[in-house]
Amino acid sequence: MENGNAVDRVIQDLRGLVAGSSPGTRLPSVRELTSRHQASPVTVAEAVRQLVAQGLIETRPGKGTFVAAAPHERRPPDLSWQTVALGPRRSGEQEMQALLALPPAGAIPLSGGYLDADLQPAAALGAALARAARQPAAWLRGPVEGRADLRAWFAREAGTGLRADDMVICPGGQAALSSALRALAAPGDTLLVESPTYLGALAAARAAGLRVVPVPADADGVRPDQLAAAFARTGARLFYCQPLYANPTGATLATHRRTEVADAVRDAGAFLIEDDYARDLTIDGEAPPPLAADDPDGHVIYLRSLTKSAAPGLRVAAIGARGPAGARLRSARVLDDFFVAGPLQQATLEFVTTPAWARHRRALRTALRARREALLTALRRHLPGLVPQAIPRGGLHLWARLPDGVDDVTLAAAAATEGVIVFPGRPWYAAEPPAPHLRLTYAAAPPELMDEAVRRLARSLALDAPMLIGSEG
Repeated sequence: MENGNAVDRVIQDLRGLVAGSSPGTRLPSVRELTSRHQASPVTVAEAVRQLVAQGLIETRPGKGTFVAAAPHERRPPDLSWQTVALGPRRSGEQEMQALLALPPAGAIPLSGGYLDADLQPAAALGAALARAARQPAAWLRGPVEGRADLRAWFAREAGTGLRADDMVICPGGQAALSSALRALAAPGDTLLVESPTYLGALAAARAAGLRVVPVPADADGVRPDQLAAAFARTGARLFYCQPLYANPTGATLATHRRTEVADAVRDAGAFLIEDDYARDLTIDGEAPPPLAADDPDGHVIYLRSLTKSAAPGLRVAAIGARGPAGARLRSARVLDDFFVAGPLQQATLEFVTTPAWARHRRALRTALRARREALLTALRRHLPGLVPQAIPRGGLHLWARLPDGVDDVTLAAAAATEGVIVFPGRPWYAAEPPAPHLRLTYAAAPPELMDEAVRRLARSLALDAPMLIGSEG
């Protein structure tokens, strides 16, 4: 109590000095105040701290304490110089931020690339991480390429010819992809991509200084004839694709095209980055094997992430390649962030090698099917013109074609004002989009909200495209 009174005395003294002084006036030093009030330096320091927090005084290291400028007299910071210093903004960054933004309260998300919290195996992951954190060995450095047993699991699960020594553990698929683009290409090189393709791949390629060239794709995946023509015309040595439930279209590379795509890559002496992000998101039937499963000569760079199929916080992926390409990938990952946290690797291994992983995958298949069907039912009722002709057999999204003349970006903004979050199709194209689309995600909201979500979307569409509205819309 006595110390509190001493602090108050110093505060009142300083307040009086501030009131009678102009901004910038130097105030008594700590030593002077200590002597004047017979108080300890700690007491004086606490009084000064409180007045600094209130904006009445300011401290200048090595110079002393001064009366602060009144709020209206303080010059606002001038950060305009940074515009010149930084130069133009990289293309794609704004779209990535919008894609990853959390939906506002009350809005129904039909966008985003992660599972709804109700679909995530949070309890099993939390228990595995708690056990891993209690083991001292988990906190040791470990191999820079990742735990050998976790790398072996990724290699084994993929059913490819890759070995554990070919794989490297990464903090998520985006980090793995960014490293691969820098390791396998130089600024100015050409990267071929499906059109449309994953927005994060476009952003990573542009950040790496690559020239992105789109290759037409349809419901059966990338067109092999167009891929071969693109290789011949550009001289590219790198092709990025998602052969399984591609984001955003949901397309799976047809069986009759797999060999032709592999031949086009081989004939060009090129690499194919296979982003197998949706391996665990199959809804109907069984997923075909990765392209890397039939790649004896090391043309395929194989990437698989667990983040999409488990939880956003499980930032664990693996990327693998044979030969010098694999060595370059491992070197790039070391330069980026040394290694993935040991407890997270150990928890991941425990989770995917116990019955909890199989149970989660079975439950996820059922839940995604229910959500996909709820969204399709709502579209058929309120917006039949948006029902896709080809329904994806897995993944997280529907790719909805809009009528010519509808601005998908404007529509997405209008939908947000109605309380439903959708994502326009335009950013998923490396060049001009041939038609307007929306990407509608069915994994981010429960089935019981799908009808209301589409009702809200229908209201935003009513003025621009009345022909899309159903009889009950």
